[in-house]
Amino acid sequence: MAPRSEESGPVLHQPRIRRNDYSVLIPPQLGEWTPTLDVSVVIPAHGNADKLPLVLAALAAQSYPERLMQTVVVDDGSDPPLTLPEIRPERTRIVRPDPSVWGPGGAVNTGVAVSEGAVVLRLDSDMLIHRDHVESQLRWHHRADYLGVIGDKRFVDFTPGDLSAQEAFEAVRDGRAAELFGRDNGPEVWIERILNRTDRLRSEGPRAYRVFTGATCSVRRELFDAVGGMDPTLLLGEDVELGYRLAQAGVVFIPELGAGAWHLGEARTRMRHEEATRYRIPSVGHRIPDSDLRRDIRGRRWQVPYVDAVIDVGDHPWERVRDTVDGLLTGEVDDVRVTLVGPWAELDADERRAPLDDPRLDLRLLRETYRTDDRVRFGDVPPVRDGAVPFRFTLPADSRPTRWALRTLIETADRERAGLVGVLLRGSGEEAPYPRLERTAAFARAYRLGATAADVDRLVDEIYGVRWVDGDGVFADDREHREPTPCCACQEKLEDARRQAGRERIRAERERARADRYDRQLRWLRESPSPGLWRRILPERWSRD
Repeated sequence: MAPRSEESGPVLHQPRIRRNDYSVLIPPQLGEWTPTLDVSVVIPAHGNADKLPLVLAALAAQSYPERLMQTVVVDDGSDPPLTLPEIRPERTRIVRPDPSVWGPGGAVNTGVAVSEGAVVLRLDSDMLIHRDHVESQLRWHHRADYLGVIGDKRFVDFTPGDLSAQEAFEAVRDGRAAELFGRDNGPEVWIERILNRTDRLRSEGPRAYRVFTGATCSVRRELFDAVGGMDPTLLLGEDVELGYRLAQAGVVFIPELGAGAWHLGEARTRMRHEEATRYRIPSVGHRIPDSDLRRDIRGRRWQVPYVDAVIDVGDHPWERVRDTVDGLLTGEVDDVRVTLVGPWAELDADERRAPLDDPRLDLRLLRETYRTDDRVRFGDVPPVRDGAVPFRFTLPADSRPTRWALRTLIETADRERAGLVGVLLRGSGEEAPYPRLERTAAFARAYRLGATAADVDRLVDEIYGVRWVDGDGVFADDREHREPTPCCACQEKLEDARRQAGRERIRAERERARADRYDRQLRWLRESPSPGLWRRILPERWSRD
């Protein structure tokens, strides 16, 4: 994650938001606060010459301070080329991208690259926004620096010439934008359903990013840059795909329904919904592992896998590691990429050796076993976490997962919306490595909030939750390596005692995490600049716990 700077507007008393429940954030009342963050409004435009003057006129009448706003119109190959109208924000420019890079994603990247605002607000070139639209979104970014804010919009029929730029400017300036059109065609119905079902995303799970649509949305510039900006190769679905990568970076998504806007005319994807969906299936499916467009498709190789598995082979026998790797590759969740960590560089020497007495024989057998499988990679050190992959799964080389193990852990993570799922293995000691499924979004947010490798699990527990699964029935029963016991009854008692000890250890860890969480909450409240937060937040926060 890119480091924050003073110019980007550091957020004091940054709250720790649990999952996507942004209730802890209290935005300032419109018109009753002093903004400090500057914003770049980036408008990708291909045509829409009859609508752009209205869009810029509305931007010129915003309640957000003009000195903190800049507007960049990116003319993406319009014919004839677009020109700036007379009524527009003071700091407005028009740029044209490299002709070899065309489409909305490349246009937005071009606009962001030539702008300077700490916050990037993407606005489509057919969106006439209400007076406090920008202010409504920006007030959230002053409360935390890992948010993606989505504005509201309603569709209206539009005929060129029905509304002049001057009329639009005066209506927005006077707070009458909502009266400009007598009848509207409603909002995006599917977005409304999600918002109504999830308490405006507060109770939504890991897929809150689905509503991060490009018509009007904003995010901190450093986050936009950290995830690589928009994918210029996507011509449809590029906005949701960006939202997905932002989600993996730990972003919380907030729908700001007060940020009203008129969408001038019907959207192309609404008029040709089935065709647009058909177009997106292969491209979006490759890039968003949990997309509905990809669900239940088995046996395919995708650009972004669903799970990254990391196995340190150590000095384990070839047979043991092979069973573990094959358990993943042939499992019920086969959308997995495996990295085997070991001293592979030592195998490159071409000296003569006795094949059966080779001290690196097990490593050579492993490399030979999987050298043609493109799902398996070899590395001398654990790979850097791939921020686009939803889950990272680390497991001991001899743990031997069943074919349903990964599915069980993922289902547990999704059902409990947990950031980490650990597995208690039979006979493993307290300090022994154990299988752990880590949600990328949870760990990214934890590190953004200041976690270190030593305490990241505790912070993940606070902001997402940690769950434990009994390894019995999920990982293969290891009779060959089980400790000898005088009888089956004694063995059963021993295993019961081990499981109980594991439960007690987990309970103790949870209580310590809970105590730490209360301590951090108290410190945050004491340091808060507004004493009224005690009365407004304290009862709610304690009641949730």
